[in-house]
Amino acid sequence: MTDATIPNSYSVEEASTHLKQADPIMARLIAHFGPCAMRPIGEPFPALIRSIMYQQLAGAAAATIQRRFFALYSEDDRPPTPAELLATSVEQFRSAGVSRQKAGYLRDLALHVAEGKLDFTNFDALSDDEVAAQLIAVKGIGEWTAHMFLMFQLRRPDVLPVGDLGVLRGMRLAYGLEGTPTRAEAVKVGAPWAPYRSVGSWYMWRVAEGVNAAW
Repeated sequence: MTDATIPNSYSVEEASTHLKQADPIMARLIAHFGPCAMRPIGEPFPALIRSIMYQQLAGAAAATIQRRFFALYSEDDRPPTPAELLATSVEQFRSAGVSRQKAGYLRDLALHVAEGKLDFTNFDALSDDEVAAQLIAVKGIGEWTAHMFLMFQLRRPDVLPVGDLGVLRGMRLAYGLEGTPTRAEAVKVGAPWAPYRSVGSWYMWRVAEGVNAAW
């Protein structure tokens, strides 16, 4: 996504202006990599299903299992509704290649939605911490998944995923740190980026993925 504004959230142009003024290293990264382009990830319930399905699996293997899983419910790769997921038997989960542990996680996610404990329509009224607390209450969803949901699904501008290895590696490379930063050190590095730490984190991923250091 390359629009100047991320839908329902913040101006990438304003974020870039702030980051360039607040941090000379970030200014160089923005000049090198161009504007932030976070990709949308779809509807919230399927996005969380995917986050659980992909845990501790290579992308290709997870994608295959997810296709088999979705095929239990439709022929057009449609994810299940919470009610459909709760009605899924152990045998059906097993036939799709979903482990017993992940089946439990998926059931707990569906139960939280069905019982109204996880109300996506109410998230706009909640702070980042409040949203994260609701998500982490679901089995199988931790801090990292909550941070990704806030950044990509809700387009929250000021999330710093200090548990993400890509962000930490990007910080080490971009700022010439001797080793991978601790959580406290990562918070300190990212402090000048506020209130656009989500965008700053996106540039750390670009640095971590880069082959050269031409920036």
